[in-house]
Amino acid sequence: MFSSHFSPFGLIFIRFSIFFMPNPTTLYPLPGYDKLCFLKPLLNNPMIEVGDFTYYADFEDVHNFEKNVKYHFDFNNDKLIIGKFCSIAHGAEFILNGGNHQVEAMSTYPFNIFGEEWADAMEGRQYPHKGDIVIGNDVWIGYRAVIMPGVTIGDGAIIAACTVVTKDVAPYSIVGGNPAREIRKRFSESKIAELMALKWWDWPIEKINLHAHYLCSPPEE
Repeated sequence: MFSSHFSPFGLIFIRFSIFFMPNPTTLYPLPGYDKLCFLKPLLNNPMIEVGDFTYYADFEDVHNFEKNVKYHFDFNNDKLIIGKFCSIAHGAEFILNGGNHQVEAMSTYPFNIFGEEWADAMEGRQYPHKGDIVIGNDVWIGYRAVIMPGVTIGDGAIIAACTVVTKDVAPYSIVGGNPAREIRKRFSESKIAELMALKWWDWPIEKINLHAHYLCSPPEE
C-alpha cells in the first residue's frame, strides 16, 4: 500500500511538497478568502481545544465560531475538545452545561441565580452536568448542526445539516435528524476497525502529504 522506494525525482517532489504544505498556524489558509479559517490559531480560550488543520467556514465572519459555543461558563469547568482535520460548517453550535436546568425537581426554574430571597434555593443540590463535548478526528459537522453537552462524536463521523446530536455518535457513522439517528455506517465494520487502527491523522505531516491522494479515494475493501 505504501512504498518505501522512491526515485530521485520523487524525493525532490516530496521535499518540494513539504516546503509548500498548508501551515496549521495560518489563520486563513485560502489566499484572499477570509470566510474559512483554521480554528487553532483563531482561538485563545483554554477551555476549547482544537487539533491541527481543523477548519471552520462562516458566510459572515469566522470569529462567530466562539459565539456559537453556547452556555460555556468558567464556573462549570467544562470543555469543548475537537480533534484534527475536522470540517465544521457555518452555524454549527455547541451547547455546554451552563444551559442545563433541573428536570427532577418540581420546577425547572433557576430561582437561585436571581439571588436575594432565592439565593439558597439550590442549597444541597446541583444543576445537571453531562461532561465535555468531545469531537474526534476527521469529523464533518454540517450546516447549523447542534451538539449537546456530554456528547462524544467518534472519528470519521458525519453530522448532517441541522441535526441535533443528543447522544454519542459512533466512529464512521452518518447521523441526521432531531434528535440525531444513525442513517448508516460509512464503511463495513471490518474497514472501520482498520481505519481506527490506521489513525492517519496522527501520521507525520510528510506522510500525509505523500498519501493525500490515497486519503481522498475510497478505501480498499
